[in-house]
Amino acid sequence: MGLVFEFLLIFFSRVLEVSIGTLRNILVNKGYGKKASLLAFVEALIWVFVASKVIGALSTEPLKGIVYALGFAGGVFAGSILEKIIALGKILVQAITSRESGLELAKVLREAGFGVTTLDAAGKEAKKMMLIVYAERKNQGIVTKMIYEFDPQALIAVQDISSIRGGYISSFRNLIK
Repeated sequence: MGLVFEFLLIFFSRVLEVSIGTLRNILVNKGYGKKASLLAFVEALIWVFVASKVIGALSTEPLKGIVYALGFAGGVFAGSILEKIIALGKILVQAITSRESGLELAKVLREAGFGVTTLDAAGKEAKKMMLIVYAERKNQGIVTKMIYEFDPQALIAVQDISSIRGGYISSFRNLIK
């Protein structure tokens, strides 16, 4: 029973460590260096103790190395889920819609608290409208769903942005999002 507990401890410690590493990378990329540094400390601390336990016993208990590797894979998976849940940052959504849909859609998006800029555009066969929408990354699904409800044929491109200044975005509505 003690060996099973040790395997579980190695596995879940490794999952936790790799998940923390994923979160640390996100924070560094988004400019949260101090918070990332604290996570780096915890990540390194876990790694030192778990890796030493595994490496010290590899010759007599090679299964620990396999459990350690499985924990790494589990941590990558858990980290990817964590990244989607946290969804830090802002996005720029560019949508090319029909001209008719675009005007009404811009109004609805603005009423929902999203910053929207519209541009007249020309497609291959018809006049189009380009909507440029700024939103929190966590709201990407809401924005794209609203666009597709108005125009199922819309072309949508989404980009992460590192900063945004100026313009008009309703601060009250952003508080409730």
